[in-house]
Amino acid sequence: MTPTALDTAKPDVSQRSINFTTWSPRTAAIVAGVSLAVMAVLGGFGNFGAFVPLITPGDAVQTAHDISGAPFLLFAGIVSFFIVAILDVVVAGALYTLFRPVSRRISAAAAWTRTVYAVLLVVATSQLVIGFSLLGDPEAALPVLESFNKIWVISLGLFGFSLLLVGYLAFRSGFVPKVFGILLAIAGIGYLADAGGMLFIPDFSALFAQFMFVGEVAIIFWLLIKGRRLPAN
Repeated sequence: MTPTALDTAKPDVSQRSINFTTWSPRTAAIVAGVSLAVMAVLGGFGNFGAFVPLITPGDAVQTAHDISGAPFLLFAGIVSFFIVAILDVVVAGALYTLFRPVSRRISAAAAWTRTVYAVLLVVATSQLVIGFSLLGDPEAALPVLESFNKIWVISLGLFGFSLLLVGYLAFRSGFVPKVFGILLAIAGIGYLADAGGMLFIPDFSALFAQFMFVGEVAIIFWLLIKGRRLPAN
């Protein structure tokens, strides 16, 4: 059947749904909010439910024993983090669309910074896969497994910088309460401080971000609740 002129003029709905630049502010806010909420659950499970219990810093034998006894838990955590990395790219696009009217350039910088972070998160998570393949030699496996956390925390510096930019955009937006922008900027500073500590301070343990994450939680609720009231086109 030959398509009519009217048929060919109709936009492809599936293409519009994939192209985040065509999303309305409401759609962008809801997509970002849902993705961030899912990421919070998966990230928390992967780190605190799988990696922290299974990887004992400085103890190769114990780590090999724990992972060998629960390999599926490790791989569940790995899959969770790979999904988080994908959702990070989705959030980057959604927030770009949401804050593009405030500043196209700063929104793009925040989106690209978060996307590069997502790539580095995949690199960090892949170290866990490599470390698992080396479990036959625990002493060789442990440094690779431990490198996951180091690479991740250092790459969180990029994530923190993107939060600083988004915090600025939220503060300037006029439709997001300024306090959320301030809290996001504070969270970004926490991640930057942890990344700097990991880079320059021997035996540093990330500690700042865990006390400055309030802005990240608050913006999820704002996006899911107040974001539904944003324009639909």
